[in-house]
Amino acid sequence: MTATAPTGLPDLDPALPDLEEPDLDEPDLEEPGAQPPVVSATRAPSPISAILSRDPMRGDLHWRPPLLLAAGDVAAATAAATVAVRDTPSVPVVALLVVAWLLLLSADHCYDRHVASRLDQVRRVARCGTVLVAASAVGATLLEPQLRPRQLLVLTLTATAISGAQRLVGDRWRGGTRERIPVVVAGHRREVARVMAELDRSRGHRYRVAGVCVATSTGRSLGVPETCGFDRLPTVAVQHGARAVIVVPCRHLEPMTLRRLGWQLEGSGTSLMVASGLFDVAAARARIGYAGDLPLLHVRHAELTGARRLLEAGAERVAAAVALVLLAPLLGLLALAVRHDTPGAAFFRQVRIGRNGRPFSMIKLRSMVADAENRRATVEGLNESDGVLFKARTDPRVTRVGAVLRRYSLDELPQLVNVVRGEMSLVGPRPPLPEEVARYDADTRRRLAVRPGITGLWQVSGRSDLSWEETVRLDLRYVDNWSLGLDLRILCRTVRAVVRHDGAY
Repeated sequence: MTATAPTGLPDLDPALPDLEEPDLDEPDLEEPGAQPPVVSATRAPSPISAILSRDPMRGDLHWRPPLLLAAGDVAAATAAATVAVRDTPSVPVVALLVVAWLLLLSADHCYDRHVASRLDQVRRVARCGTVLVAASAVGATLLEPQLRPRQLLVLTLTATAISGAQRLVGDRWRGGTRERIPVVVAGHRREVARVMAELDRSRGHRYRVAGVCVATSTGRSLGVPETCGFDRLPTVAVQHGARAVIVVPCRHLEPMTLRRLGWQLEGSGTSLMVASGLFDVAAARARIGYAGDLPLLHVRHAELTGARRLLEAGAERVAAAVALVLLAPLLGLLALAVRHDTPGAAFFRQVRIGRNGRPFSMIKLRSMVADAENRRATVEGLNESDGVLFKARTDPRVTRVGAVLRRYSLDELPQLVNVVRGEMSLVGPRPPLPEEVARYDADTRRRLAVRPGITGLWQVSGRSDLSWEETVRLDLRYVDNWSLGLDLRILCRTVRAVVRHDGAY
């Protein structure tokens, strides 16, 4: 059996297994030595018609985003020249700056429609701004010697800031809804289904699957128009008004076939994108390298050790110690409320598993009756979890005060002591129980590669409302893609999650 393209993490979507079929069910579409089917190329659109055209999805004439972006960039460059040169700037200088700025943005593909991420667009604008600094310095030396370095810096920063800002908020200028870029996904059904599931699950993109192209039909609909036979792929892309074709490589779509497909898509101006088969890899960890003319996707290892990890650990311990001092009066009042509500100790200690499988004693404010562990067998029937966790919305062991503490995550504040000790982190995977770890498979044990956290992706993404598969996937994504910026974003999102208390029970 021929292996399909690698998919990285195991399939975590319970709806996908019934879409899988062996590769042998899909017959070879190309016999050795056979010529690929000839597809008539569509005439390439003119530059004007590419900007001002009739959208097949809306049916009315409208200005497309590249022209709006270009107009905004012209305004940005003009404003930059006006701000940098407080005296009336010469017309040639302004004109030269505008042309140079537009050429730089165009050369870095800032107007390409398939660059769907707004953050990616801003990165490209910032890169162009860096080049503009050097170009402006050379131009000023040759044309306007009176321009000072400070003026050049102000000019560059102003143009970059305005052009970047309009890409961040430009979607709201177009009516508050993001334009969805229609694409066609091609490959074996199993891999196509996985790509579609990922696009549906993720929110950081602007692609809309308008159709799929597979080798054979099994009668199970993928929810979008489906075409059988890769020889029709260029025509299908035009029929669906697709701006890009996403190809998941398989034995039917080998390198030379993909090259021919790229030639055929040139005529209609449709982009060709090849899926790597990897999921949950942050953009900062992946880059394209070349061995001769062979493109290689290099994926950087997860940052589990190093200077930034040491910096994070030190900063978290200091922040946790300061927070404990500031929150001491509140913790005292909460402890008194727990003792007054039900008999027993105010604080609850429980053995949890930390980094690399080391056990530690986690501290929480008691939110259940004192003998809750002994009553565990009586509530097993209330378990709503689909995995190794125990979750119950109406656990009778939870006290009246404990329900309030859990609702606003106040019971977790004493875990700051664990952070000071170095046993936990402010952000990380959920600290598991020993019996849960005993049921982990090899992939799930990856969660133990870092210190567990008081909050994490699991908490800001739904907490107890998440399925076990979703919880594991979020934790593995965090472990593999950790960065200081990611921790800061999670901490900011934690505030909203606590206020809304979704999934807190």
